[in-house]
Amino acid sequence: MGDFITIEDDKYLPATSLCIPPVYTEYLEGVVIPHGLIQDRIERMVQHILRDFGCDTPVVALCVLKGGARFFSDLTRAVSGINGTFTPWFPLALDFISVKSYKNDKSTGNVTVTGAKGLGNLAGKNVLIVEDLIDTGTSMQQLLPIIQDYQPKMIKVASLLVKRTPDSCGYRPDYIGFEVPNKFIVGYGIDYNEHFREINHICVINDKGKKKFAVS
Repeated sequence: MGDFITIEDDKYLPATSLCIPPVYTEYLEGVVIPHGLIQDRIERMVQHILRDFGCDTPVVALCVLKGGARFFSDLTRAVSGINGTFTPWFPLALDFISVKSYKNDKSTGNVTVTGAKGLGNLAGKNVLIVEDLIDTGTSMQQLLPIIQDYQPKMIKVASLLVKRTPDSCGYRPDYIGFEVPNKFIVGYGIDYNEHFREINHICVINDKGKKKFAVS
């Protein structure tokens, strides 16, 4: 749990210095984590995951949509690439749920989970929940009992990002890629009202962007 990279406050690369769609550059404070660093960090996380899951018990990687889809794709591809090379091989299945708790840049405090009713296949298996970002931790605390009801053998959570926020409930996932500043993060599959997902890097949206893409 202590193995992660800490991104310092306000240590951003200019959005114009990397390949970002020009339509978005004026709406970003900057780039927090470049794409190449994300990929390298994922490979390191996978080594830890294989160390813990490397056994003959089937594993279900459970993607939390939509924000976690990009991270999930890269992480499971990395798992498949080295599964069985330095730890015992295990069968890996993929499944998906959708969790929503945000409106604009604020958490509503109400977590809506879609797709959980079809997770009867989790019984007796090891489950790896794959999330893009842990903010306050409230959403994951509400999700975990729902998954536990399906009686898996073990549950672990991998989150690419954990936000450094005073509003945290104290929850920390089992695997962390980066600890990031208390800013609204976009890019690499993470959106602000369905914008910015296609950016390859992890960025911070600015106030102009929040206003431009806000919904009522």
